[in-house]
Amino acid sequence: MPPSSASTSAAEAKPAGASGGVQSLERAFDLLERMADAGGEVGLSELAGSSGLPLPTIHRLMRTLVACGYVRQQPNRRYALGPRLIRLGESSSRLLGTWARPFLARLVEETGETANMALLDGDEIVYVAQVPSRHAVRMFTEVGRRVLPHTTGVGKALLAGQPPEEVRALLARTGMPAATDKTITDPDVFLEELAEVRRLGYAVDDNEQEIGVRCFAVPVPDSPTSAAISISGPTGRVTEASTGKVVPVLQDVAAKLSVALANQTPA
Repeated sequence: MPPSSASTSAAEAKPAGASGGVQSLERAFDLLERMADAGGEVGLSELAGSSGLPLPTIHRLMRTLVACGYVRQQPNRRYALGPRLIRLGESSSRLLGTWARPFLARLVEETGETANMALLDGDEIVYVAQVPSRHAVRMFTEVGRRVLPHTTGVGKALLAGQPPEEVRALLARTGMPAATDKTITDPDVFLEELAEVRRLGYAVDDNEQEIGVRCFAVPVPDSPTSAAISISGPTGRVTEASTGKVVPVLQDVAAKLSVALANQTPA
């Protein structure tokens, strides 16, 4: 999830004339966003420090969120995002994939290869939408499949936008196992790869998730959650020489998808 608007205090977020109920709702969502930004578990003092809200107000809101199942209190008295959010997140991911499909179809039309959309969910990449190539030999990734980000183009595209220390922490948690003999398994080498992704504006998976498959990927700018789109196909068709044709199409579609998601309008 991208950083929330948590840089502005929740109290400032209240529109002039908003009712107390509306203000409480805004503050509750703001606290959930801050919890997500903090990794999903925080203490009341941390929330007070980042939100600027009084501790009694935070405690009251958290009690309500706990009662509703959106937050749970841990044995150590800290608060964690609750299981009831899972259903909301899964439904939202499905909708996000539905909204993305027309844009992925455009990618298939213009590149001829399978188009994918993926999100960064915790330490994993989850594929939420795909439109397959019309070629008889094509790539297929099951929607809902989860993979480690260091093995994929979409993972690189998403991690390139995160602070290096957070990327190192993620890589330490996953252990960077090799999917193929081409997979990058050294954190320093991977961080150098991410620097190159930032410089070029796109990422490449060159036989790193599956031998014989190459993928180009770009992030979706300003997405409500960390998202990237990609095209993938056999290395015989998705060649290094095709970079100049494929990447501008990916970047254009990502920009248009970003606008559509912000406006909640179809393609």
